Amino acid sequence: MIYTIVGARPNFMKAAPIHTAFARAGIPHAIVHTGQHYDEALSRVFFDDLGMPRPALDLGVGSGTHAEQTGAVMVGLERAFAADVPRAVLVVGDVNSTMAAAIVCAKMGIYCAHVEAGLRSGDWSMPEEVNRAVTDAVADLLLTPSADADRNLLSEGCAADAIVRVGNVMIDTLRAHLPRARALEVAGRFGLREGAYAVLTLHRPSNVDEPATLARILGAVAEIAGSLPVVFPTHPRTRKQIQATGLQEKLERAKGLVLCEPLGYLQFLSLTSGARLVLTDSGGLQEESTVLGIPCLTLRDNTERPITVEIGTNVLVGTNRDKILAEAKRALAGGGRRGAVPELWDGHTAERIVAAVAARA
Repeated sequence: MIYTIVGARPNFMKAAPIHTAFARAGIPHAIVHTGQHYDEALSRVFFDDLGMPRPALDLGVGSGTHAEQTGAVMVGLERAFAADVPRAVLVVGDVNSTMAAAIVCAKMGIYCAHVEAGLRSGDWSMPEEVNRAVTDAVADLLLTPSADADRNLLSEGCAADAIVRVGNVMIDTLRAHLPRARALEVAGRFGLREGAYAVLTLHRPSNVDEPATLARILGAVAEIAGSLPVVFPTHPRTRKQIQATGLQEKLERAKGLVLCEPLGYLQFLSLTSGARLVLTDSGGLQEESTVLGIPCLTLRDNTERPITVEIGTNVLVGTNRDKILAEAKRALAGGGRRGAVPELWDGHTAERIVAAVAARA
C-alpha cells in the first residue's frame, strides 16, 4: 500500500488528484489524515467537495504547539507503519504533518516522496520554511513544481537524480473542478456580480497575531472596499484576533466589506474565479490566481512561490498600507500583471507523480 499523508486544508487539494491517479494506474493507495486541522469548515468538508475517500486512518491530533503537534503525528504514524509497513509514503506541502511523516519514514527506512519539494521563501521565521527544508533533507524523492525549486534543491546539495519536476498538482484539482465550482455562482449569494468584487484571505501568524499589523492591513482593505466590494472568508485564527483586538465592530461598519465564515473548496473556488482582484497571505492562492489570470496582491514581503511573481499575476505588497492601496489601484485600473501559466501546470501533474513513484518505490 502507498499512503499519502494529509493534515491541513492545502494538503487535501493536492492529495485528491494523486489518489485518483493511483487508482487509475491500479496501484493500491490510501489517505492518512493526521487531523492537524480540526475545524469542520477547514477540513472534513474538503473530502466531500473533492470526492476523496474517507481516510484509511485518522490520527485526530488536533491543536497544540508546533512540538506537540509534530510529536503527536510522529508517534501516531510510527505505530501505524510498524503495524502495516507501507510500500511508500507521499507527503505534500509544508505543514507540521508533512515534516513529521518524512522524519518517521527516514527513521523507519520507508521510501518517502515529497510533493511540492524545493520551494523556499528564505524566511526562517516562517514555521513552513523549516518544515520544507527538513522534509527535503530526509525525503528520498523530491517532486518539484517549477525550475526555481530544482535550483534550490541542487544548491542545498540534494542529488540530481532524486529531483523530478512534475508540475503543480493543486492546479490539477483546480482544472478538474472549475466548471462545477463556477456553476455554484457563489458571488450571487452575496449580491455581487462576476468581476465586480475582490476576495481577501488572511491567516498567517505574522499578519494576524500582531495587532498593529492586522489593523494596518484591514484598514487598507476597508479603504479598497469603499470602491470595490471585498469578500473576506475569515479563518478561525483571524476571527479570534479580530475580536480580541476590538476590530470587529469597525469592520462590520466598513462599507463594501463582507465578512463570512470559511468556505468549502468548491464554494471558495467559485468565489475567487469570478473575482477582479485577490488579496492574500496564502501560498496556494498565489498559484491559483496566476492560473486564473486574476491580479493577486500578496500581503507578505517574500514568497516561496517566486514563479508567480516572475511570470504570473502576483505582486508582493507586504503590509505597507500605501503600497497595498497603490497596487490595488493599479490593478483595478487595468495595470495589474497579466502573467502566464508556468510550464507543467497543465492538469496532469498527478499522473507524472504516480509514474515517478511507481518507477522508484
